Amino acid sequence: MYDRKKFISELEMRNPGEPEFIQAVSEVLDSVLDFVNADPEYIDARILERITEPDRVFMFKVEWENDEGEICVNKGYRVQFNNSIGPYKGGLRFHPSVTLSTMKFLGFEQTFKNSLTTLPMGGGKGGSDFNPKGKSDSEILRFCRSFMTELQKYIGPETDVPAGDVGVGSREIGYLYGQYKRLRSENTGVLTGKGRNWGGSLIRPEATGYGSMYFANEIVLKHGETLEGKTIAVSGFGNVAWGACIKASELGAKVVTISGPDGYVYDPDGVSTQEKWDYMLELRASNNDVVEPYAKRFGVEFFPGKKPWERKVDIACPCAFQNELNLEDAKALVASGVKYVIETSNMGCTAEAMSCFIENKIPFGPGKAANAGGVAVSGLEMSQNSLKYSWEASEVDAKLKRIMRDIHEACVADGTEADGYINYVKGANIAGFRKVADSMLDLGY
Repeated sequence: MYDRKKFISELEMRNPGEPEFIQAVSEVLDSVLDFVNADPEYIDARILERITEPDRVFMFKVEWENDEGEICVNKGYRVQFNNSIGPYKGGLRFHPSVTLSTMKFLGFEQTFKNSLTTLPMGGGKGGSDFNPKGKSDSEILRFCRSFMTELQKYIGPETDVPAGDVGVGSREIGYLYGQYKRLRSENTGVLTGKGRNWGGSLIRPEATGYGSMYFANEIVLKHGETLEGKTIAVSGFGNVAWGACIKASELGAKVVTISGPDGYVYDPDGVSTQEKWDYMLELRASNNDVVEPYAKRFGVEFFPGKKPWERKVDIACPCAFQNELNLEDAKALVASGVKYVIETSNMGCTAEAMSCFIENKIPFGPGKAANAGGVAVSGLEMSQNSLKYSWEASEVDAKLKRIMRDIHEACVADGTEADGYINYVKGANIAGFRKVADSMLDLGY
C-alpha cells in the first residue's frame, strides 16, 4: 500500500528544487492513490514510482550569435516522459522561466492529457530559457537552427514529435523544421503546428481555445444549462485566448476580458467580432506583450497591473501560464458567484485555488482535460502526415469536438462522487492514469 506523505517525501528527495513537478505529481496522486491501492497488480509493478520518473531527460547547450556578432548561450531541454501508448508528444517552450522542473511538470501532465485524447501519443516536453521577445527574425532563426541541430538527435516521427508552445509559434516551427530537413534530408511529420503549405493542419492554431470551449460546453450542458448568454473572463491574448474568444462567440457566449503582463481589458460588448480577433493577432505579432492598445483601439476600460478574476462572470478561463490564478483570485471568483472554471492553460491554477473551487462545489475543468484540444489536433496533424492527405477545416473541427466530448464523458465516469458532484480533476486523472498504467503492464515494463 502506498502512503501519500512518504511517497511525496521520497519524490522530493529525488527531485530537489523542482516545485512545479512536485505540484503536478501531488495533484495526480491525490486523485489516483485510492484507485492504485485497490489494485495489487499496480502495487506489485511499482507503477507509481515508474510513472513519475521520466524515461529520459536531455539537457544541452545552445550557442547562437546575436545581431551584434556576440555569442549567446542558452539551455535546451527535452524530457521524454512516457511512451507506453505512442511516440513522445509535447510542445517546445521558449521562455526565460523554462527550467528542468517546468519541463518535467509539463511532460508529466502531457502524458495523461495525451492519454485522455484516446490518440496513440505518449508524453514529452521541451524548450529553452531563450526569450524570443525583442529578438529580430534573424536572431530567432539562428537560435532555432542551433537548438534543432542538437534536438534532432533525439526526435523522429515514430519516436518523439514536438510541437509549439509558449514562445514557439508558426515562425519558430518553420525555422526548426527547416533545420531538421537540412540535417536529415527527409520530409516527415516530426513536428506539428507546421504551416499549411508544408504539412500543417487546418485549425491547429485555434485548437486549444476551441477545445476548451467545447469542453466548457459539455460541462455546462451536463449541469442543465447552455453557453448561450454566458459571460466569460479569459486571461492572456495569444493563440489560446484568441481561439477561445472565437469559439465562445460561435457557441453563444461572450468573452469580456483579455489580459497581459500589463493588466487586463474589460470589453462589455465582448471580444466577439472579426476585427477584434484580428487585432489580438496583431498585438501578439508586435512582440510588445501588452494589451492596453486594445482598450485604446476599441474604447473600453483597461485595468493596469490587475488580473481579470475580479470581474463578475459566469465562467473563468485562465489561458496564459501555470499558477496564474491563486487562492486569493479563487476566493474573489467564488464570492462573485462564478459558476464554472475551465483551466485552459497548463496547471493555470495553484493547488490551493483548485481546492477552493472543488470545496465550493464549483465545476472545475482541469487543464489536462480542458486544454487537450491543442495536442488532439496535433495528433490529427500526425495522422494527416502519415496519410499524405489533408482534411477540410470542418472535418478537423468535427473530430476535435468529438474528442473533447469523449474526454468529458471519461471525466464524468470516473469523477462523479456520491453526492452527485462531478470532480473533473479526479475523473481526468484516473481516466488518463488508467490507460497509461495498463499499457505499461501490457507491455511488460
